[in-house]
Amino acid sequence: MIDLYYWPTPNGKKISIMLEECGLPFKLQAVNIGRGEQFTDEFLRISPNNRMPAIVDNETGISVFESGAILMYLAEKSGQFMPAETAPRYEVLQWLFWQIGGLGPMAGQLSHFINYAPEPNPYALERYRNEYDRLLGVMNTRLDNRDFLAGDYSIADMASFPWVAGYKRFDADLDPFPNLRRWFDELKTRPAVRRGMDAGKDWSRPQLTDEKARKILFGQTARSIAKSRSSGGEKQA
Repeated sequence: MIDLYYWPTPNGKKISIMLEECGLPFKLQAVNIGRGEQFTDEFLRISPNNRMPAIVDNETGISVFESGAILMYLAEKSGQFMPAETAPRYEVLQWLFWQIGGLGPMAGQLSHFINYAPEPNPYALERYRNEYDRLLGVMNTRLDNRDFLAGDYSIADMASFPWVAGYKRFDADLDPFPNLRRWFDELKTRPAVRRGMDAGKDWSRPQLTDEKARKILFGQTARSIAKSRSSGGEKQA
């Protein structure tokens, strides 16, 4: 059994999708990021970066944090969704890292300035909107003559899907990208993808725009993290 420390965000959904796809038994362990549960002692022992997702594989005793590393671990454990041969393996890995280094962070920043910033910031909105649009264009070009990002369906697709699925929240449109639209429409009908995307959907979630959640999510510094750890991992107020 794998414990998945999780909250229903795009990064969390990467892992719930993968676990559903590869058929490994797992249990969701809620980490309410809007109420500071990522700062408990228990969670910090698993994820020293104070971020979910993270997993504990109770069969091996191995814990892993960071979504890309988790996807690689699960692929290797299950023998699925990442080739063993060197060349195709690196096709998958480069697109996985592309998502981790580009698509996710740019979409996350765009979402922040659209949905959470206390006041409009036209420069930031234009900067991240243009970059998210560019990255969608990169995917569209890549998918021009292939069904998936890196040969067969893989962890690269699973990593990217949740960050495309939120396109409306990012004030974007997939219609100008027909290859990407076809990929997106195909993936969203996969039963395992649907189950993974639905994980935690019925959980009661705080509004991330309230003052307490805003301070927890967007007010962390090296000093606040050190204070949290020296005080025993107590939740931040």
